[in-house]
Amino acid sequence: MTELSSPKRSNSETSPEYLLKLENVFKRYPMKTGGEKTILNDVDLRVRQGEFISVVGPSGCGKSTMLRMILGSEQPSSGTLLIDGQTVDGPSRQRGIVFQKYSLFPHLTVLENITFGLDLEEFSIFGRLARYPHYRKRKRAFAERGQEYLERMQLAEAGSKYPHELSGGMRQRVAIAQAAIMEPRILLMDEPFGALDDSTRQEMQLFMLELWEKSKMTIFFVTHDLEEALFVGSRILVLSQYYASDTGVEGAKIVTDKEVPGGHPKPADYKYTAEFGEMLGQIRRDGLDPEVRQHVKDFDLSHRDA
Repeated sequence: MTELSSPKRSNSETSPEYLLKLENVFKRYPMKTGGEKTILNDVDLRVRQGEFISVVGPSGCGKSTMLRMILGSEQPSSGTLLIDGQTVDGPSRQRGIVFQKYSLFPHLTVLENITFGLDLEEFSIFGRLARYPHYRKRKRAFAERGQEYLERMQLAEAGSKYPHELSGGMRQRVAIAQAAIMEPRILLMDEPFGALDDSTRQEMQLFMLELWEKSKMTIFFVTHDLEEALFVGSRILVLSQYYASDTGVEGAKIVTDKEVPGGHPKPADYKYTAEFGEMLGQIRRDGLDPEVRQHVKDFDLSHRDA
């Protein structure tokens, strides 16, 4: 199987500034008819601590696949994926994820769902019994933190309810709080606002920017909403299978990797500027339009770490 090459980078390969590095990463899956299908083709990526990275691309281009590899639930077929210079060989407390489909414990209240990770991390079942007075004190502290998240997510009155009593959008907000309260170094978000109405979605965008400012965690934010991607992200990655190569096309590549202008976080009215509109059109054209197939040598890899 031919492995296509992307334009190679000139950056140092060993910079200690990089939290995450993907080098020549391919991801393939076996097909029922035999052989393998390439989903990700020669992906190189370098990410510094504290970046807010939006990831967009056509359906089926491997956005969620890349998140699962960073999480550690899947491994590259070839190439290397390093965090702090170490190979990722499985999930870690330092990497949290919010999936497109929320996943909550039906037998726990909303507040208990949000604080579940904090509770589990500090106390085993035996530890709760052996240190019961301390456990009760810490439990109250966790509940206070959880209530803060509920209030910011406009769910202040929902703490004692169970997931089945909430709407789909409300359950998704609980899932976001459940991951964010753990304050992981890397937070992976796969279409986290897809179930929310427009007004709530905008509120959640602002909440995520406030959370990022406070925590400085590194965020990967996958979305199909290009306007949302450019508003929340400081850096935009476009994965796409729509490109041209002299050696043929197989699997998606990073066709755009650039800084989003306008500062970060951006003022709410940035969405209405000419600069925003121009970038929106360029990304739609270069990465999302199946009729436009730019050559690999013309990819916009202008980010300083691309």
